[in-house]
Amino acid sequence: MIEVQDILLKHGDEYIRKHRLPPHLRKVLSNIKDCRTSALGGHIDECEECGHIRISYNSCRDRHCPKCQTLAKEKWIEARKNDLLPVSYFHVVFTIPQELNFLVLTNQKEMYSILFKAASETLLELSRDRKYLGVEIVFTTILHTWGQNLMNHPHIHCIVPSGGLSLDGTRWISSRKKFFIPVKVLSKKFRGKFLYYLKKEYYNNPQLKFVNDIEDLKYKDVFQCFIDKLYKKNWIVYCKPPFGSAEHVLEYLGRYTHRVAISNNRIVAFQNGYVVFKWRDYSDNNKEKFMTVTAEEFIRRFVMHILPQKFVKIRHYGILSNRNRVTKLTKCKRILKVSSSKSEFIAKLSTAELLLKLTGIDINICPYCKVKMSTRRKLQPKTCAPLGMTVKTA
Repeated sequence: MIEVQDILLKHGDEYIRKHRLPPHLRKVLSNIKDCRTSALGGHIDECEECGHIRISYNSCRDRHCPKCQTLAKEKWIEARKNDLLPVSYFHVVFTIPQELNFLVLTNQKEMYSILFKAASETLLELSRDRKYLGVEIVFTTILHTWGQNLMNHPHIHCIVPSGGLSLDGTRWISSRKKFFIPVKVLSKKFRGKFLYYLKKEYYNNPQLKFVNDIEDLKYKDVFQCFIDKLYKKNWIVYCKPPFGSAEHVLEYLGRYTHRVAISNNRIVAFQNGYVVFKWRDYSDNNKEKFMTVTAEEFIRRFVMHILPQKFVKIRHYGILSNRNRVTKLTKCKRILKVSSSKSEFIAKLSTAELLLKLTGIDINICPYCKVKMSTRRKLQPKTCAPLGMTVKTA
């Protein structure tokens, strides 16, 4: 299988030499390049019976690495089991117009924060409105920044139960079976929220960057004209039909929470400096197509989706927020008669223990004679230069 790692190993250094990337971007690319190689160290296991030897290299555990997300996803899902309620769930997606894409690229932390704030406040305020639901809701939001073609496409996925806790906290009120809140209402509210916070950021934050195609936005009259045009656009909010059960919700969440911009299994070919990958064209009846780009362009598109340092891309709101989780979530479970027994929390299990629980495969057992394997030696990480740098020797 061709991997993102293969492309970075061959073209990553050249890309960084041509494009001066900030340290945190170089670090992510280096982590992916070194993942499960001798550069990160590892250990040697030997079978106590037949002497079979296995070398295992350490993972980088970077959240942008296509190879390191499966176990992280499973741990996260297991930890969320106790948050689920025995009701159906809606999937709501908030998307910003493409006119904002370049502004997002040059001001990621600020714009992604506004996106989270606008989407969450839209859901919280409209759900409390007695005209629609008149309840306090619980929901999880997940930021994605890409489209199928790896271009910039920031949007927020929200998983929302079909109902909520009454404002007096005494009962659970369900929404209509196949209806949450009108998408046109969600769209207008979201548009107003987002542009309000964008204007606030513009006038209060002198650190916002306006370069290249959007350089003129630094002039207030041009910026106001830009905002006025965005107010006239119809913003897209999509609400999918509800899931049938909590198990479906977990399965669905797993496809979104720890996804990276492109998985290795979508890369079809890598040859002569070109990369071919699969993508779905949603504008053409969801047809699967193949896209060919240079390795440099592929890396450029991948780098666009590396999040700012320490930026949290999965957030919980309403009853699931930290201050409400213990009290109001417990109250919802009591009203809905949810069993108080907790699922086993596996976030602290080792990789071997987690694999055994999920797959039934014990990697501590020799694959040939089924006898326990013991670690004979630790392999120290090799001293390697990060991508784009060279090590000087005397």
